[in-house]
Amino acid sequence: MSPDTVKYETRAQTSIITLNRPKKLNAINGPMVSGLHRALDMAEADEDIRCIVLNGAGRAFSSGFDLSAGDDGAANDPGSLREELIGDFDITMRFWDSPKVTIAAVHTYCLGGAMEIATACDMTIAARGCRFGAPEVKFGSGIVSLILPWLIGVKQAKELLLTGDDRVPARRALDLGLINKVVPEGGHLDEALAVADTIAANDPVAVQLTKRAINRSCDIMGLRQALKEALELGIEVEASETPESKVFNEILKTRGTKAAIQWREARLKRD
Repeated sequence: MSPDTVKYETRAQTSIITLNRPKKLNAINGPMVSGLHRALDMAEADEDIRCIVLNGAGRAFSSGFDLSAGDDGAANDPGSLREELIGDFDITMRFWDSPKVTIAAVHTYCLGGAMEIATACDMTIAARGCRFGAPEVKFGSGIVSLILPWLIGVKQAKELLLTGDDRVPARRALDLGLINKVVPEGGHLDEALAVADTIAANDPVAVQLTKRAINRSCDIMGLRQALKEALELGIEVEASETPESKVFNEILKTRGTKAAIQWREARLKRD
């Protein structure tokens, strides 16, 4: 179960999956992706489980996919890069496609790829102080799963994704339709579990088929094909190199994620 990166437990008819890299703000790396797949396999195979709640250990839900994960040189290999990004896309869409109801319980930070996963969940409960955003354009990165325009509209999605705003407060995320509910600090997991209990009390076949019907409606409108085509463009972005991204990646490799982000922010202020 990759206990170092993902925890799995059950409570009544709900499985609780916990991102568990608190010292790294639960940045999602390869072992965590593998652990999430195994946790979802367990939950989906258990006939007693009707809902899946995803949350993060420590002081944040997740800062997104780990920027330093490509430091081993794999990021320079187009084949490895494509495989990695497709893997990130697949784990995101598993929460959308799961036959169980998926609920994200988020706090403090829900950024980048983590926001994509939370968005792909059927519902998202956020603690009041949580901040949302997709800063990928700041780092020369592409969007792995471009599901945002389908859920909050094209204009709002363009604003978030093109500005790279990573300080969207929970109240605005609620107004945008990005999340379902804002609760007091520390109450996000309890509220998500309460919602799961309510859903678990309903007829399981009716719930499962209703979710399938909603998702199928989105597919008929072209969501699945659009996401796949957007992924290809995201891979193209990741594989391209500008003078700025070259410097950023060099700092990332030699001095770490924090130094690279600080360099990028300082450059933005100068500009």
